[in-house]
Amino acid sequence: MSEQGGATMAILCFGGSFNPIHHGHLICSRAVAEAGGYAKVLLIPSKQPPHKPDAANLAAAEDRLAMCRLAVQGDHRFEVSDLEMKRTGPSYTIDTIRQLRASGPVHWLVGADMLLDLPRWHLYPQLLDEARFVVMARPGWTIDWKSLPAELAVLEANVIEAPPVDLSATDIRHRMAAGLPIDYFTPPAVVRYIHDRGLYRT
Repeated sequence: MSEQGGATMAILCFGGSFNPIHHGHLICSRAVAEAGGYAKVLLIPSKQPPHKPDAANLAAAEDRLAMCRLAVQGDHRFEVSDLEMKRTGPSYTIDTIRQLRASGPVHWLVGADMLLDLPRWHLYPQLLDEARFVVMARPGWTIDWKSLPAELAVLEANVIEAPPVDLSATDIRHRMAAGLPIDYFTPPAVVRYIHDRGLYRT
């Protein structure tokens, strides 16, 4: 197997609420995976995001899982895991990483905008010991490494620039609530699912 950027054709794990998943998630994670030499991206929708415990606009976990599967159906570059759906309580990343480690080293994708929040993640010190974090940065995004905890400095070598795709799940939810079309924001199968299930209308 070929080796690039520290990855030996490994899988790049990408967790999130995916509320809903959209082309920005897919294009950027795929580009980072390709640049880092990863074989594919593993999407891991969170059942109960710890940072969004009472979000009124959070679609049911089953719906978000279904949309992820529809979004990548037939694309060998992606897989979808229901690992967090099978657990109770908050979906802590450390618990997911520990489950995945049973099959080998874990490579975890995180956005550059999340670096400041990383020290507040559950069992943060263990996170850095148990997974290799890959940082996805937007073009032109400046990371002030000196403002971050010293133990995060090692991640500077793991930064990979993503394409300049300006899409957000928030935009999709707002457009649905306003009765505006969401075509081209997310794959057609996801658009149909959102409309069929009446998601994000209020």
